[in-house]
Amino acid sequence: MRVAVIGAGIVGVTTAYELARDGHEVAVFERRTSVASEGSFANAGVVAPGYVAPWAAPGMPAKVLRHLFGRHAAVRFAGWPDAALARWLWRWWRECAPARYAVNRARLHRLAAYSRERLDALTDELGLDYERARGYLVLLRTPRDVERAQPGLALLREVGARHECLDAAGCRRIEPGLNGDTPLAGGIHLPDDGVGNCRQFAHAVKQVAQRRGVQWHFGCEVLAVTPGARPQLTLRRVAPQDGVAAPPHALDFDAVVLCSALGTLPLLRPHGARLPMAPVYGYSITAPLRDLDAQALGAPRAALMDETFKVAISRLGQRVRVAGGAELGGSLERLRPQPFATLHKVLDDWFPGAAQTAQAQRWKGARPMMPDGAPLLGASGLPGVWLNAGHGSSGWALACGSARVVADLIAGRECAIDTDGLGLTRYRAAARAAVAAAAQPAA
Repeated sequence: MRVAVIGAGIVGVTTAYELARDGHEVAVFERRTSVASEGSFANAGVVAPGYVAPWAAPGMPAKVLRHLFGRHAAVRFAGWPDAALARWLWRWWRECAPARYAVNRARLHRLAAYSRERLDALTDELGLDYERARGYLVLLRTPRDVERAQPGLALLREVGARHECLDAAGCRRIEPGLNGDTPLAGGIHLPDDGVGNCRQFAHAVKQVAQRRGVQWHFGCEVLAVTPGARPQLTLRRVAPQDGVAAPPHALDFDAVVLCSALGTLPLLRPHGARLPMAPVYGYSITAPLRDLDAQALGAPRAALMDETFKVAISRLGQRVRVAGGAELGGSLERLRPQPFATLHKVLDDWFPGAAQTAQAQRWKGARPMMPDGAPLLGASGLPGVWLNAGHGSSGWALACGSARVVADLIAGRECAIDTDGLGLTRYRAAARAAVAAAAQPAA
């Protein structure tokens, strides 16, 4: 089949590769000038299936309210929510119920574990190098953090994720560079998880996919998708080389896969499909290490998470990346100083002086999040149009598995994992149930 993939972030790149691997003729359309230029550009790089969890969790609404106005709050509102965000927050709040969280967490872990298997397989099969390191250490600053981590530990045991509970000395054996002056009650180490440079991986897979015949169309904006037996894309060049804007033109395909993150919404809206997807903005800083010795004791070895501030610290070759924050509302263009201050604080708490922060690259990215945390994989309900979007903050951790699942669904093959609850049908079923409940006569 001739298949169009819209979007060349980490999800679009892996999807294009898997489709080409199946023998399809694939064309990718991306409005930026390169792959991994938006949400995949400078994310934390963590691949930790055991800790991939929905943001909608029991106790989370109260936690957000408690810390909303704190100096180093993990969650912030950039102004008052508009109507669309208010509706999303209402759905998110309902998903925080313990029973809903358990279902959503199981779905996400199933996909994340499979995705890591696919990532490992592609890494070995294609001989990819992307600044990868094994090991993920969750730092618990206080006894209260240790207490709050117990439900997460129970889930790790339930899903069979290999992990070890450590005291402060054990954490420092794993990461000798940790600052001894920062209080540390303990930690959780997941040896099978780790970190890798998402953007480098995307570029490497892009080159392999190109050798398999994938055509890449950069600087090309998709204005509309017309569903049908032969779905059609309406396209235009974003920045014509000659400075003269060419008129929009249309191309037909056998199938279209929307890997366009938040850009999926305006493409589906004209057809009556309104997805409950909202941007949750995250921040990162990336700085070169002062000591370029790979065994430098003052620098991280792999990936860490400060559980108190929900900030990840990642070693990427000779650089360190610090990422975190969840900002609701606002815009991608406005960089607020408070989240960056938190990232610098956490880095200085654990690895003071390790990085040349004066040379740090600052970044803000939009994470397309569904209220229940799981992405949308599979049929869109529109003829010829498929979905691979809504991965939230776990796009890198879920990309390889999501791509293989969608490729199998398009081919009509049985998937390697149970895909129940990973498609759009879960929202349609919820809508039908709500309508049925509303139609019941009052007691």
